[in-house]
Amino acid sequence: MAVVAGEGSASSATSCADAFQQLRAVADAVLYEGYLLYPYRRSSPKNRVRWQFGVLAPREWAERDGPVPAVLSGAVDSWYQQTECLVRAAPGALLRVRVRYLQLQRKQVEERLPDGGYRQVESLDDGDAVHLTFDEAVPREEVAAFPLDQLLVCDQRLWAGSAGGEESEIVAGGAGRVVRRREQLDAVTTLRAEPVADGRPAAAGVYRLRVRTENTGSLDRGTEASRAEALAHALMATHTLIGGDGVEFLSLTDPPGPYEQHARACRNVHTFPVLGGEPGREALLSSPILLPDHPQVAPESPGDLHDAAEIDEILTLRTLLLTDEEKREARATDRRAADILDRVETMPPEVFARLHGAIRSLKPSAPSAPAGPSPRPTAPGRTSSGVPWWQDGGDDGLSPTTDSVLVDGVPVAAGSAVRLNPAGRGADAQDMFLAGRTARVAAVLHDVDGSMHVAVTLDDDPAAELNGWYGRFHYFRPHELTPLTATDEGGRNGRP
Repeated sequence: MAVVAGEGSASSATSCADAFQQLRAVADAVLYEGYLLYPYRRSSPKNRVRWQFGVLAPREWAERDGPVPAVLSGAVDSWYQQTECLVRAAPGALLRVRVRYLQLQRKQVEERLPDGGYRQVESLDDGDAVHLTFDEAVPREEVAAFPLDQLLVCDQRLWAGSAGGEESEIVAGGAGRVVRRREQLDAVTTLRAEPVADGRPAAAGVYRLRVRTENTGSLDRGTEASRAEALAHALMATHTLIGGDGVEFLSLTDPPGPYEQHARACRNVHTFPVLGGEPGREALLSSPILLPDHPQVAPESPGDLHDAAEIDEILTLRTLLLTDEEKREARATDRRAADILDRVETMPPEVFARLHGAIRSLKPSAPSAPAGPSPRPTAPGRTSSGVPWWQDGGDDGLSPTTDSVLVDGVPVAAGSAVRLNPAGRGADAQDMFLAGRTARVAAVLHDVDGSMHVAVTLDDDPAAELNGWYGRFHYFRPHELTPLTATDEGGRNGRP
């Protein structure tokens, strides 16, 4: 771990560490997103195409087909990642940064030969356990601290790579061994700050901070190398934690009014920074996976389970249903898979019960409406009481299964027969197939902007009833429908 010493009191350093610690659970979820997916077996097709986020490969290989598109998310193989954010800083402020990623580790199983040598094999079974050849990964973290004054003068650089290495472990009672190999990773992180100045007093003490991590390595076969070869020299699931002493970060998602223009000018490539931590102890997590400000792992999640996601319950149940042979293969695939199996199989009932979910948005219900006509939205997305419809109690006056809408002077509601006349929207290829066909209305829906949509099932769809049961509909605006009467040809398709 490379550490660049910086100034600052022990208490302020502790405060920054606390902010990083609060973000670590989410950062670890980013680190291991897609690392190994259920059912956690090497033979699973989805575990044969891995490392989908935050991959920084050698530049020559990443640009073999041309420049890498500069996008926000990191779901594309690139050679660099750039974060720009706004920070309000006091005199003498100190910036702290942690660059985190996974380094590929090849786990190769080798069988012992009679002459004492070894040969590579895909698997080795000693009766009690199976050992499989598989690609693992080792978490890496490079840490640095720089006074803001230095960042304002010139770029500051941090070596963010990792050394190669090899370890071997005798297995199967001496019948073989497992060799783990890592290639050298060459990378550098560059930091720079500049004042935000537009002549307004509000901008005083606010700076634009840039953190850019680049893969500076190369490949023996250059652009001819396969992705598997490139990954051995790549930083994977790369993300950055940024904190400091005497600093306050401004949200880029919801920036304060005076800084909205400056927030839009920040250029984030293959990553995006969001606020985390508590007020006064905030830090930034710049992630290749787009997140909201102050992301959190559900408190019901019992530790590092199933990538710390909020779908622990269903994955726990499905993991418990794996056969003994499937569990055996999963344990042999990866250590993290074995840990997940151990946690699931030893989970106390009270912990499992907490996975069932929690209600976090309950608010006191609004007073009962007086008798009379049901309220309808009087402003986009709001009922006559002024409560947004998406809040509890806000949509009492909306009933998709009984509401109606006038189409050519005819009320259209659930059960109405209509003919579809899709408007030319230019992007929906289904429109040409649905034009002129008849359908049955299932619901009339109010959108958040006050507009309306009509959900329908097709008359000639043999799965119409099943789709209706599942809630799978086609959606149209009222002006895209023609009401049909019971006597119209095809209007009811023989239905009563």
